[in-house]
Amino acid sequence: MEAIEKAVAKSLLDIKAVMLRPENPFTWASGWKSPIYCDNRKVLSYPEIRENICRWMAEIIRKNYPEVEVIAGVATGAIAHGYLVAHILGKPFCYVRPKPKDHGTGSQIEGLLEAGAKVVIVEDLISTGMSSLAAKNALVNADADVLGMVAIFSYNFNQARKAFEDSNVELTTLSNYDTLIEVATEIGYVKESEKEVLKEWRVSPSTWGKNE
Repeated sequence: MEAIEKAVAKSLLDIKAVMLRPENPFTWASGWKSPIYCDNRKVLSYPEIRENICRWMAEIIRKNYPEVEVIAGVATGAIAHGYLVAHILGKPFCYVRPKPKDHGTGSQIEGLLEAGAKVVIVEDLISTGMSSLAAKNALVNADADVLGMVAIFSYNFNQARKAFEDSNVELTTLSNYDTLIEVATEIGYVKESEKEVLKEWRVSPSTWGKNE
């Protein structure tokens, strides 16, 4: 798995799906200041990388959840990845909206999902984990049996790990923040002097940079 973690991290850096900018932080939608920005939707524009990532996710699901019946993607970032994984596995696909739509059927889950179906969720990115776990709750409320979740990348925040543990959701990611920084340092993308800043941010992302 370590080889895959490094390969995915390098691919994300190569295509600038992950951008590191400690000297000029990004502002997330949450208002957090961050030296890193991750947009895994860029993976979809690179066929070879896209194929590798979706194949690896499918292999994890095939190995860890052989009883899976449906793949569910989390809108919007993981819809395409989830569909491609479902296609590789030959399984039905559905996706979960952040909230029920306010028109038409008012559905939150799009696609066929029968009661009791064994589901694995596909995500592109895990930050705080709240939106991912909200999708899990929507599926459970629709009487699905959620087996676990597979994601491309996680920041490995302590609060996210605790949230997944509290929700009793098994999470597997292809790569993670620690591996990303390791690879970024190896290839010269991150200077040794910047590693401490990146480490400090990961410890307290909600307050980092607020006093600057």
